[in-house]
Amino acid sequence: MAIVQVKFRPSAASGREGTLYYQIIHSRVVRQVGSGMRLSSDKWDVSSGAVLDDRVAAAVSADLNRFSFIIKRLENRGAAYTSADVAEGFRQFSSHNTVFKLICRSIDRLRRQGRMRTAETYSATLNNLFKFCDGVDMPIDRLTSDFMEEYEGWNRSRGNSSNTVSFYNRILRAVYNRAVDDGIIESTNPFRRVYTGVDKTIKRALPIDALRRIKTLDLSDSPTLMYARDMFLLSFMLRGMSFVDMAFLKKTDLRCGYIEYRRRKTGQLMTVRWIDAMQTILDRYPPNSSCYLLPIIRRSGLNERCAYRNTAYNINRSLKTIARMAGIEVPLTMYVARHSWASVARSKGVPVSVISEGMGHDSESTTQIYLSSLNTSVIDKANKMIVALL
Repeated sequence: MAIVQVKFRPSAASGREGTLYYQIIHSRVVRQVGSGMRLSSDKWDVSSGAVLDDRVAAAVSADLNRFSFIIKRLENRGAAYTSADVAEGFRQFSSHNTVFKLICRSIDRLRRQGRMRTAETYSATLNNLFKFCDGVDMPIDRLTSDFMEEYEGWNRSRGNSSNTVSFYNRILRAVYNRAVDDGIIESTNPFRRVYTGVDKTIKRALPIDALRRIKTLDLSDSPTLMYARDMFLLSFMLRGMSFVDMAFLKKTDLRCGYIEYRRRKTGQLMTVRWIDAMQTILDRYPPNSSCYLLPIIRRSGLNERCAYRNTAYNINRSLKTIARMAGIEVPLTMYVARHSWASVARSKGVPVSVISEGMGHDSESTTQIYLSSLNTSVIDKANKMIVALL
C-alpha cells in the first residue's frame, strides 16, 4: 500500500516562507505533489515533522484524508497502481472537486430543474463564502469542522442572525452531503459544531383587526400604494400564497372557479377556490397581455424572473409606507400575509393539519414555525385559567 508523508522545504531566501509538499512512496518509487500551502520555518517541527499552525494543520489533515481515500479506491480495484496514479488522483480531485465548483454545479442543476428561487439561495451562499475565503477556492474535503466554526464566527461578527447563519450552513451541508452521496468524499461530519436549526423569529403575523385597517385605508390618491395593498390582500385571500407563486399563476390555472397550480418551492399541487373578493381586486387592473393571471409579470418573453423580483421589491417598499399609515409596527412585507393567514386560521380554531395542507407545507413542523409567533396573550390567558384551578 502507498505511503504519504508531509514534507517541508524551507525558502532559500532569509525571512521568507517555505513550502509544504507531499511525498508518495509505493513499490519503492517516490513521487512528490505540492500542497499549495506556504509555511514559515518556525511553524514546522523538524523533529516530529508536524505543522504547528492550526489552520494549515487542518488543511494538511484534510489532504491526508483525501490521499487515504484515493489509495483505498485504488486498492479496492484489485489492479496494480503506481505512486504516479496516486499523485494524479490527488491533482484531479483538487482541480475538479472544489467547494465553489460544486456549489456552481448545484446552481446549474437547480436552474435546469426550474427551481430558480432555490438556485438563488445557493448563489447567495456562494457570494457569502467567496467573501469569507477572499475569493480563494479549496477542495471540498477541506470543509472541516474547524473551518465551519470559523465561517460561522465570521458571519456572526458581521451581525448576521442565527437564522441567517443557519441558512448558509445548511446550504453548504447540502452541497457537502451531495459530494458524499456521489462518492467524491467520505463524510467527516464537519457541521456537528455549527448551528443548522431554526430560531423563533420576531412576530410577523398580523391580527385580523390590523388586516382590516390595511383594507380600509383610503389609498385612492396613490395607485402605487393601492397596488401593493391589493397584492398583499390577495396573497392573504389565497391562503397565504407566496408572491413567486402568485407572479407565475397562468390564466389557464383558473378553471371552473378554482386555481390549480404547483408550488414552485416544493412542486406540490395546490387547489384554491377563486372567490368574488379576489375577482374584485383583479378587475381593478387592465387585462394582462401576458399569459399570467395577475398584474405582476405584464409581458411574456422578457426576463420574467427579473420582472418578478423588481415588482416584489417595489411592493415591499410600498408596504412599509402602508404600515405607518395603518399604525402597524411589524415590518410589513408580502411574507407577512402568509404568516397572517396561518395565525388568523389558528386563532379561529382551525386544526394545524388543515392549515399545513392549506399552505402547502411538507410537514406540520414547518407550519408550527409560522404559528410560533402567535401573540403570547393567548398562552397567558390559558395559563391564567389553569392557575385558577388551583
